[in-house]
Amino acid sequence: MEPLLCYPDPLPTEVAMALDRAGYRWKAVDRPDLARSAEPEDSWSGALVCAHSRPDTAFAICRQLRSGDDPLRPVLLVLRADQLADLKSREDEFDDLCLMPLHGDELGARLDRLMRRAGRGPSESIIEQGPLVLNLETYQAAVSGRVMDLTYMEYELLRFLAARPGRVFTRETLLNRVWGYEYYGGARTVDVHVRRLRAKLGEEHAHLIQTVRSVGYRLGQGSWSA
Repeated sequence: MEPLLCYPDPLPTEVAMALDRAGYRWKAVDRPDLARSAEPEDSWSGALVCAHSRPDTAFAICRQLRSGDDPLRPVLLVLRADQLADLKSREDEFDDLCLMPLHGDELGARLDRLMRRAGRGPSESIIEQGPLVLNLETYQAAVSGRVMDLTYMEYELLRFLAARPGRVFTRETLLNRVWGYEYYGGARTVDVHVRRLRAKLGEEHAHLIQTVRSVGYRLGQGSWSA
């Protein structure tokens, strides 16, 4: 799993120790611009932003991570109880929060829960994205409780996109990352599989896979038009 982006640098000792106990790899940054410039090739696995000491910079990092066509999820916000009132109208900037001082293994448990929902945990068997649920052990996918009849490669493409919600991938990247080599069918193969997946998702949920014009595809939640 890719490292967790953390702010600030250095992290508060109790936060760093909690991450180490929970088994997370992490890298701390101290400026909003480094949140993107220091990003690994496969993106951060998520972010943990401590807002208890420098809230203005912390919230600026949250906004940057959730802006544009490639929003980062999940984001866990750490703050003091007296800062809860500051969260008004900021709900879109993070996915969950944890209060300082930390209690036991709460921080690790909250991160584990967020990673499970995003399909980014090291040994997770379930990916959930809105009405879409994928079981990584049984190779089954269901939408709104209805099990989908997918071929192996349809499932693999859907799994790859669902595990990286909001990220945009070119057809060439999907071909290399999902099929694993320069497939003979070329980029058209991706288009064909996306078309079949949308048909199997059904009219109500076909919009879960969004076309980004002149770029490629992404999967995520929201009011999208394909």
